[in-house]
Amino acid sequence: MIPEEFIKSNLQGISFIGPEIILAMAMMILLIVGVILPYWRYRLVFTILALVGLAGSLLPLWKLPTPDPSLTYLSKLFVWDWLTFFFKPFFVVAAAFVILINHGSREIDNVEYSESTILVLAVTMGMMLLVASTDLLMIYLAFETMGILSYLLVGIRARDLRSGEAALKYVLYGAFTSGTMLFGFSLLFGLAGSTDLLEISQQVAAASQHPQDKILLIVAVIFFLAGLLFKTASFPFHFWCPDVYEGAPTPITAFLSVGPKAAGFALFIRLFYPLFSSAGETGAYEAISGLDWPSILALVSAITMTLGNLAAIHQNNLKRLLAYSSIAHAGYLLMGIVALSELGLRSVVFYLVVYLFMNLGAFAVVTLVASAGGSEEIHSYRGLGSRAPYVCVAMAIFLFSLIGLPPFAGFVGKVYLFAAVIYKKIYWLAVVAALNTVVSLYYYLRVVKAMFLEKSTEPIQIQVSFGSQVILFALLVPTLGLGIYWQPLASVVSGMF
Repeated sequence: MIPEEFIKSNLQGISFIGPEIILAMAMMILLIVGVILPYWRYRLVFTILALVGLAGSLLPLWKLPTPDPSLTYLSKLFVWDWLTFFFKPFFVVAAAFVILINHGSREIDNVEYSESTILVLAVTMGMMLLVASTDLLMIYLAFETMGILSYLLVGIRARDLRSGEAALKYVLYGAFTSGTMLFGFSLLFGLAGSTDLLEISQQVAAASQHPQDKILLIVAVIFFLAGLLFKTASFPFHFWCPDVYEGAPTPITAFLSVGPKAAGFALFIRLFYPLFSSAGETGAYEAISGLDWPSILALVSAITMTLGNLAAIHQNNLKRLLAYSSIAHAGYLLMGIVALSELGLRSVVFYLVVYLFMNLGAFAVVTLVASAGGSEEIHSYRGLGSRAPYVCVAMAIFLFSLIGLPPFAGFVGKVYLFAAVIYKKIYWLAVVAALNTVVSLYYYLRVVKAMFLEKSTEPIQIQVSFGSQVILFALLVPTLGLGIYWQPLASVVSGMF
């Protein structure tokens, strides 16, 4: 018989998963509407209902108590802390922009649009569950929910060979890395006898003092990294990224480059800091004795950003170029994880917000050009300044921000990341990152040069609808604004750690 207190405590915890419940209800409504309405009316109705569902999912957040790391719910499977409170709206904003971009795109036709919209909401729900999870089993279930549905999104165009090939590669890499990560979870469970992160952290600290257990911990850390490095598109599990980004519909590529990547870094913070490090009194962390995982991640960070930037130099397809750019930015973000400090954690969260707007903006422009009849190749952007000045200037701003030039938001984000590693005296990594930033100037400015300085070879005129202009403007404002006045976001991030 189930104890009455158990039932009562879980019923009280239902309010904390209000956003997920509302998203689930929105998906059910969209499924019903999809059966009732004809195909040609799908896009507008589905877009409106999905945006209403996303907006509604935020309402319960403001009625919940102040986030507290000790506030767990649903049998201690989830925690209501500042990381959870921050990233749930983050995922909602990312999903909303992707749905709006997808609405104006013609890469996904009306028949498949309903399924793609529902899948975006489902992946968003999976990311919300993932960032709040404090139990290994729940983390894995949420991780797979996000992953499997992402595979379906990539292969949503059933008749497109590129989309099918991209989905297959994504599935194969994902199955291998998630299985490897699950084996790492099993090692920790065998060591601690529990799947609760709090209990595991206590056992890990004790086990690190015994040589035989320390070897087990090292193997578990390596297996953990397989899943997390795959999801963040970091070396050596980055090979799927260019092919998947190129083969998937552009709005879905934009979603993958921001949503699951941010969820991966949130999981880095959720797992590695409480399990394999201890907090000091001055806001600094120390890796558990004998587990020098920050040094491993520092090397991975340097290789990831270098490989991503060097590979992007030779790309003529803009989606592949942005894919390698995404790999490079994963390397930059790992700098904050390596720093093992509150400043490092703040820099990661700050940069993820900045990256959300500038990267989605770049993909939104790629979608606009493709919808107007252009291609994904850089030569389609020649003379764009005369054919579509607004789109051209917007793309230039997003690219300058991705480089990290002032006065754009990407510059401030990189300053925080550089400050984190310099404060920890990891000077060699800061030098590598600085050199990589210089390298990135070349391939980003190739696109700017084609838009402003080269003559057009295609007579295609870019017609920008009012809705598309509004979306670009909504992405431009924070990309510019956070580069000039970033203190409000910095204050919010500072209160998280």
